[in-house]
Amino acid sequence: MGRKSNFNPGPAVLPEDVLKQAQSDMMNFRGLGTGIMEISHRSKEFIALLEHTQATLRRLLSLDDSTHILFCQGGARTQFAMVPMNFLHTSGAYVDTGVWSDKAIEESQRVGDTKVIATSKEQKYNHIPHPHSYTLNGDESYLHLTSNNTIYGTQVHEWPETNGVPLIVDMSSDIASRKLDYNQFDMVYAGAQKNIGTAGVTLVLLKDEFAKKAKFDHLSHMLRYDTFIQSNSLYNTPPVWSIYIVSLVLDWLEAQGGIDKVEENNTKKVELLYSTVDEMEFYTGTAQKDSRSMMNVTFRLPTEELDKRFVADGLEAGFIGLKGHRLSGGIRVSCYNAVTVEDVERLVDFMKDFAKKHG
Repeated sequence: MGRKSNFNPGPAVLPEDVLKQAQSDMMNFRGLGTGIMEISHRSKEFIALLEHTQATLRRLLSLDDSTHILFCQGGARTQFAMVPMNFLHTSGAYVDTGVWSDKAIEESQRVGDTKVIATSKEQKYNHIPHPHSYTLNGDESYLHLTSNNTIYGTQVHEWPETNGVPLIVDMSSDIASRKLDYNQFDMVYAGAQKNIGTAGVTLVLLKDEFAKKAKFDHLSHMLRYDTFIQSNSLYNTPPVWSIYIVSLVLDWLEAQGGIDKVEENNTKKVELLYSTVDEMEFYTGTAQKDSRSMMNVTFRLPTEELDKRFVADGLEAGFIGLKGHRLSGGIRVSCYNAVTVEDVERLVDFMKDFAKKHG
């Protein structure tokens, strides 16, 4: 059986070119006679791979020289804890837009003074609170945002003026998916397994000026950003395979035409889906239109039974990963970078046929 159209929310689909190259390098990496997972992380070959990955990412995201590119472990959940451990000196300000921001808030509360300055929880997280509603005193250690909310299909489209308060963003589900000035952020972190790679490595982009504000004498070495900066992410054995896959995906993104082309394709995909949802009464979008995500399109059918039937029939038709999160129900179509326009076109045809049969 051939490959199906994969709309999983993460780990997500990888480009076929990446999978084919990885298949080859798993057995014999660049003629070394051994696989990529078997080489030393201290070898010149891996150091070259690491430096290539960092350089490619710096080009793709137009990062200035003051930004450290780190590869950490433990997923974004570990970042939820490391951020306040290193940087929460006065108070941490958080915008609550869903489950993942809520978990970040919970970790921060374990460390010190934490305040939620805006939330859409009472509206079941169906929108992003407008930045004008954020109230900052100016003495906060940082402001933390989650840029995209996979469960609820919402995304930040307007960044706040922080008046000097450092801005930290969890971009686990939309890193490298659209044009942004990444240099406006003091810190960005992202699990790789949705848009830029596979599970096992977490990307951290950290401004040098902000990094110097960390207080870490009380922390284990593995919980200090300074450790990763000073060792170039080589303090312990790094996730060699995961970093290698990130390198291949970044090369692929660059070959597609860079972030401009990636954003163009991502826009095409979600416009096809949202126009179908809006034009057919059979489907109802769950996110407010001004907060809709370019990565995760969420909607419902008239009944829960039809939701289940849609997922089951979709799987038979060759579509993986359409079931909504257990907390929200409904349908979720995740359109990360490696999902093709053709995948979405086939899904839209299926949606129209399904509505005709059951509407």
